[in-house]
Amino acid sequence: MGTERKIAYFSMEIGVAEAMPTYSGGLGVLAGDTILAAADVKVPMVAVSLLHRKGYFFQKISEDGTQIEQPVDWSVGDFMKEMPPRVTVTIENRTIQVRCWKYEVQGISGFMVPVYFLDTDLVENDPQDRELTHYLYGKDKKYRLCQEILLGVSGVRMLRALGYDQIERFHMNEGHASLLTLELLEEQKRSRNGQAVNGEDVSAVRRQCVFTTHTPVAAGHDQFPMDLVRQVLGPHEAFSLDNVFCCGDTLNMTYLALNLSHFVNGVAKKHGEVSRSMFGGYSIDAITNGVHATRWASRPFQSLFDKYISGWREDNFSLRYALNIPLDEVWQAHLQNKRWLMQFVNRETNCGMDAEDLTIGFARRATSYKRADLVFSDIERLRSLARSAGKIQILFAGKAHPSDVEGKELIRRIFDARNRLFPDIRIAYLSNYDMALGRLMTSGVDIWLNTPQPPMEASGTSGMKAALNGVPSLSILDGWWIEGCIEGITGWAIGENHRQAETEGDRTKDAQLLYEKLEKVINVYYRTPMQFQKVMRNSIALNGSFFNTQRMMQQYVLKAYFE
Repeated sequence: MGTERKIAYFSMEIGVAEAMPTYSGGLGVLAGDTILAAADVKVPMVAVSLLHRKGYFFQKISEDGTQIEQPVDWSVGDFMKEMPPRVTVTIENRTIQVRCWKYEVQGISGFMVPVYFLDTDLVENDPQDRELTHYLYGKDKKYRLCQEILLGVSGVRMLRALGYDQIERFHMNEGHASLLTLELLEEQKRSRNGQAVNGEDVSAVRRQCVFTTHTPVAAGHDQFPMDLVRQVLGPHEAFSLDNVFCCGDTLNMTYLALNLSHFVNGVAKKHGEVSRSMFGGYSIDAITNGVHATRWASRPFQSLFDKYISGWREDNFSLRYALNIPLDEVWQAHLQNKRWLMQFVNRETNCGMDAEDLTIGFARRATSYKRADLVFSDIERLRSLARSAGKIQILFAGKAHPSDVEGKELIRRIFDARNRLFPDIRIAYLSNYDMALGRLMTSGVDIWLNTPQPPMEASGTSGMKAALNGVPSLSILDGWWIEGCIEGITGWAIGENHRQAETEGDRTKDAQLLYEKLEKVINVYYRTPMQFQKVMRNSIALNGSFFNTQRMMQQYVLKAYFE
């Protein structure tokens, strides 16, 4: 199709390959899965992101649980091709040269979706400007604002320089990209030789834009003081438009995207409800996230699906026929994954985990509302459970943002609990959580644990990856799990639906409910293994067949892209 693309997908982070540190976690991995799904179903898409030469960071953890951050070292030219166009953008009255690198994502039929990574590390630029595309979510607000100008403004300019003139929809994956609307307003004004942006320009841009919001956590919505915006971006007539900028002395990137998008969605049904309550007066739909089935199904399960479900890659919904796979074969595929995981864990940590023991996995960003330490609220009760109901071992992974003091302390508390519970319960924290480790963990543990503080889990996708590999979830009812949980059939719920947990007392109650349900799960695993295996198979057939990016992409096509 050449440059005849209709959809431009903008995301601050995109995880397209394990060895390319162009993502930090769930948002970037979802973006990569989304692009893979677009390639599979031949959506005429092109994607834009920043290069992140130093990555997010490489995580090391000391023996006491202290996180150590190091820059990532990788060779851009080994993965991508430098493209000839150069565009410029003005930041603080300096003209910055921007180039891009092309990476092609190939779908199951050979259809390609090009991804362009923007880069300012050019000798023509000032030293400070050469570093603007180095660190993902790095440094201070000024650095972040400069990056968002590069992503949005120079991203649109780069697409035009590359010849993408037929784009009908600009999809902003989170508010980081919303400054692209300013460049689109300028394009509209120039197209009619106008002297100023007017209401027709605003309406035209709104028709072009789609916005996906991903978080009900206030800190997840980028906000910048208008004094800083004027200093860095310079004057812009859109600042005075009430129906574009509505937040006084602060530029809220989410509101900018809301005001200039014709379609807005949250990433789960519950998150759609929460978003509508957060942003009253806006029409916000919901398209529940998914994961790319071929990317996240492990080799043993891919072989099993190939044997029993022909065409599952082309039609993910056909995974519902996993109900016909013999339980013993499901279990044997799982055991192969578990043995690989145990070998890795014991080699990396020397903690002596046993493939015979019930293994619980918890891996996500280390931040307070994820509550990774909820399972350790009552150390002695947890120890008693392991002694009376059956042996358990727990695997953790996840990075804390370098400036998240509470997140780093959370990791230390897990290390402390590990020492206190040894040898009754073996616990390991695996460092530098990335896609490769995520694939190993979500396929190799027996239970996927998730204990967020509701309603702060917008969606969550790690449990979806686990479900594809026959690993059931034990989770607080929040995010996607409200839709995916059928009690005792696809997994187990902790607590009641839609409950708002905001006080320490609620945390205590959640911990009690967790222990009660964990005891039940341990008993099912050890005493009725066939029932546990049925839950595993149901996880694939009921959740794996639905919570995938193929279904998600089809919904975007119908609701947002070509409606």
